[in-house]
Amino acid sequence: MNKTLPLEVRLRAQRLLEVCDGESVGSYTNSSGLPHVKQSIAEFIMRRDVGVPSYAKDIFISAGSQRALVLIVKLLASGQGETWTGVLTPMPCPYTLPTLLDEAGVTLVPYQLMEEQGWAVDLDELHRALKTAQGRCSPKAIYISNPGNPTGHVQDWKSIEEVIQFAAAERLLLLVDEVYQDSVYGKGRDFISYKRVLSEMGKEYSETVELVSLHSISSALMGECGLRAGYMELLNMDPEVMHLVDTMLCTDISTPVTGQLALDLMVNPPKPGDSSYDTYTQEIVFTRTTLSQNAQRAQEFLNDLPGMSSQPAMGGIYLFPRLDVPSKFLEQAKILEVEADVLYCQMLLEEEGVFLGAGSQYGETAGNHHLRLCILVPPDTLEQVLPRLASFHLRLVDTNLHPDKSAGMREIL
Repeated sequence: MNKTLPLEVRLRAQRLLEVCDGESVGSYTNSSGLPHVKQSIAEFIMRRDVGVPSYAKDIFISAGSQRALVLIVKLLASGQGETWTGVLTPMPCPYTLPTLLDEAGVTLVPYQLMEEQGWAVDLDELHRALKTAQGRCSPKAIYISNPGNPTGHVQDWKSIEEVIQFAAAERLLLLVDEVYQDSVYGKGRDFISYKRVLSEMGKEYSETVELVSLHSISSALMGECGLRAGYMELLNMDPEVMHLVDTMLCTDISTPVTGQLALDLMVNPPKPGDSSYDTYTQEIVFTRTTLSQNAQRAQEFLNDLPGMSSQPAMGGIYLFPRLDVPSKFLEQAKILEVEADVLYCQMLLEEEGVFLGAGSQYGETAGNHHLRLCILVPPDTLEQVLPRLASFHLRLVDTNLHPDKSAGMREIL
């Protein structure tokens, strides 16, 4: 082992190797993950939720949180016709989610997040979505992204409580994606887990509502996306279902051991008094501060552009601004048989070398067009990108309002 590393780091690495078979990261593990890491995760959850009990037996480690989500959704898939399984899904949503649900064989039942209310989850909208599913499918679950991807919203206690009550009344499984829980930076807003709220709602809820909570080392503060490791905690599940989940995880043999050990580092970071504590704390504070400052800077900048408006981000790594483009541009996009936001992003990339996500790839948004801007970048990178975006946007708006000003733009369109 590298003797130049601090003693504390070497001892931690040795302890982690000792929990692996043969003291090797090349070994297999239990299908649901290393017991040592599962226990670390349970202890992390208890600290996060101010003492709410968590047990290693309820935790399943997987090759990324999406793999865990696929597994649960496949377990839900059943029926035919109007009895076919449906999953209530927010619009907008993570861009991989619609494909994931389709491949798992379930029907996506969209519900709109309320943009003008900071992308809030609205109870009336949930009931509306449920009603529209009648005769088309049988909703069995509701998917929640909190903090929101790609919207950056963070639910408060009351909002979470309302969703739990809705899920209980409609007998829906709660699928809660909480992978950005460590990346909340909105003023006066803290991350509150669904599990914590559920635990304080009385036995009629806390002992009956089925909950799957997801987390991952791909989250903003860790960003170890390529190590492919995440976990889910299952609450109030039938023991036979728990056994089946464990059995289905066997198809992966086991989650990559290096990813599992990285999970252990995420949930059990250096403590005060450790030699690496100051370095760790500085990095975490720097990343969270960068996210907060970038979110505020980008939102203010975008809101100053004509035809652009952005709700503030409270957490996560994206802004999701609305894009209002001139009618001539919409007509040109229609002729080319492409969504206006997709055409906008294609042209922006070609002309300015700036890559943004087209909002239409993240689900329906009530006929509006949106963009997805990643703010997890160095501040100087953001300061290079924003002027290029503004230059293109103003040029596009001006050209479409005054078509004779730019032949070049017309050729691209």
